[in-house]
Amino acid sequence: MEKVYARTKGIQADMVDGFCPGCMHSTLCKLIGEVLEEMGMLGKTAAVFGVGCSGLAMGYVTYDYYLGPHGRACAVATGVKRCNPDTLVFTYQGDGDLASIGLAETMSAANRGENVSVIFINNGIYGMTGGQMAPTTLVGMKATTAPKGRDPKEHGYPMHVCELLNQLTAPYYLERTSCNTPGNVAKTKAAIKKAFQNQLDGKGFSLVEVVTSCPTNWGMSALEALDFLEEKMLGEFPLGVIRDKDKEVE
Repeated sequence: MEKVYARTKGIQADMVDGFCPGCMHSTLCKLIGEVLEEMGMLGKTAAVFGVGCSGLAMGYVTYDYYLGPHGRACAVATGVKRCNPDTLVFTYQGDGDLASIGLAETMSAANRGENVSVIFINNGIYGMTGGQMAPTTLVGMKATTAPKGRDPKEHGYPMHVCELLNQLTAPYYLERTSCNTPGNVAKTKAAIKKAFQNQLDGKGFSLVEVVTSCPTNWGMSALEALDFLEEKMLGEFPLGVIRDKDKEVE
């Protein structure tokens, strides 16, 4: 019988997904592997994983990777890319790693227009470390460090990373996607492929923000988390292209 669909070679064949049920990291690991395989870049890629749940991906992938110090993935990726300009270099980071402790490194790499690609996972909370409030936590959303819910007077408002980077001159491509529906999964894959192709074409800094769920730390079932994502998260973080300089050229 002809096999019409198979596991990407970008993920180890003997590994079974160990992410929490309903977590979208597994889908993203698959999509990245598929894109790299389709582009013929599995042997020419170096990922830089952030600290947190995103770092668990290193146990599943078949391409080369680094585990950057907490928040420093964009700085590590800058060094790797400058030393190996022919290598496809991307970071894979959560909201705590990228937008909290790593905000300076992220902003600086974007401001310099470093020729790297960033995959940013926004689930509105710290995952691996137990559910602390993240820069992207919604107003009123509970966390271990905000048991009564995020209060703007005390904690400020959710950070919109794509819109923040859009204030800079250098970034080439910024898009926010999700993996909550089959259609959005397809759009996320296309966005990742575009971010990688931009780098191969020498266009500079690209970031794909993926709004995802965290059922474990949201205290919900996987299906409840999907509803919350659709009704609340996407209301705060609307999907779409924030910047694409290819369109400006057209």
